[in-house]
Amino acid sequence: MPIAKAMQLIKGGSSKWVHDTFPDQRAFAWQTKYGAFSVSVSQVDKIVDYIGNQEPHHHTMTFQEEFVALLKKHRIEFDERYLWE
Repeated sequence: MPIAKAMQLIKGGSSKWVHDTFPDQRAFAWQTKYGAFSVSVSQVDKIVDYIGNQEPHHHTMTFQEEFVALLKKHRIEFDERYLWE
């Protein structure tokens, strides 16, 4: 499945769930942009641990700092002016 289709399904389904489950969150909406990175099967346990520890991790590094670090680590060209609109 193309990443764009997966994101469409994830965003659409989760937005519906939020709006159905939390009627007071009518203003909830996903941002337009997203980033996606593939993960080797050999790294799945590390990724599961990372997700489980995201909250304390983001007390030391913001999401924005980490995302830019990932882009740089993987030599992905970007213009930071357009990352956060």
